Amino acid sequence: MIAVLFAILGLLALAYIGTWIASLRERREGTPAGGADALGWPTPGQLLIGFGTDFLDTLGIGNFATTTSLFRFSRMVPDELIPGTLNAGHTLPVIAEAFIYIAIIEVDVATLFLMIGAAVAGAWSGAGVVARLPRRRIQIGMGIGLLVAAGLMLMTQLELLPAGGDTLDLRGVRLAVGLSGSAVLGALMTLGIGFYAPCMILVALLGMNPKAAFPIMMGACAFLMPVASMRFVRRKRYSLRPALGLTLGGIPAVLLAAYIVKTLDLDTVRWLVIVVVVCTAIAMLRSAAVDRNGAVIGKPAPAVLR
Repeated sequence: MIAVLFAILGLLALAYIGTWIASLRERREGTPAGGADALGWPTPGQLLIGFGTDFLDTLGIGNFATTTSLFRFSRMVPDELIPGTLNAGHTLPVIAEAFIYIAIIEVDVATLFLMIGAAVAGAWSGAGVVARLPRRRIQIGMGIGLLVAAGLMLMTQLELLPAGGDTLDLRGVRLAVGLSGSAVLGALMTLGIGFYAPCMILVALLGMNPKAAFPIMMGACAFLMPVASMRFVRRKRYSLRPALGLTLGGIPAVLLAAYIVKTLDLDTVRWLVIVVVVCTAIAMLRSAAVDRNGAVIGKPAPAVLR
């Protein structure tokens, strides 16, 4: 069954790559040489962001909150394009993570399949909504979501949440709750709200072994992100060069973290991430307030390439 899962994941990755390549060809053919939307390679800074965020992601920190913070502080990606850029750019590195963790950590296969399927269904519906949202609504949604994510990370750091149990599967009511939670988290992920921290908490609340969260959350993300990203790519609701930077910088970081570093003292890093995420959330909500007072709201801003 794991071999079947890997085969499906490989086909999904190829479908996503094909969709991205087709979209890039359309852009190249429709863009004047040297124009503002001309295609190009990512900058060293964009590659470095991809490397750093996916390195931490492989170790369980998550990459959406950290990447959003870096994009926001560097003004690299317009706010309304951040969700699409996160999903499009981090998809292939996360697929690499899923192959690694599903192979090395044991979890009930039926539970894994069902949790992944629920997350994909949530992401498909969520991406269609987010891709049409105007700038201010995305700012508000991401601001609130980042505050929630920071709160969950803080509660985890202070050990205020259940530590989990020993089971590696879900049955009955617990399975129904897990599937519902996974679907909601999949939909929220398309808005740029990370899946890892909430999924780890959901798994612990359901009494599962905390280690089981790794193949579940990385497998779910590996399946739902191509599904969501194809919708963002087709609608051109992402920034191309930063997304390429996340992909090209992220894949070697995943391999380095998984096979060379393996473990790292992450306590200080988590506290730093919490502070940065809160600051980013506040800045996002302040921008939404400025847009309300001084900008024309109601239309999505045009997609741009960076």
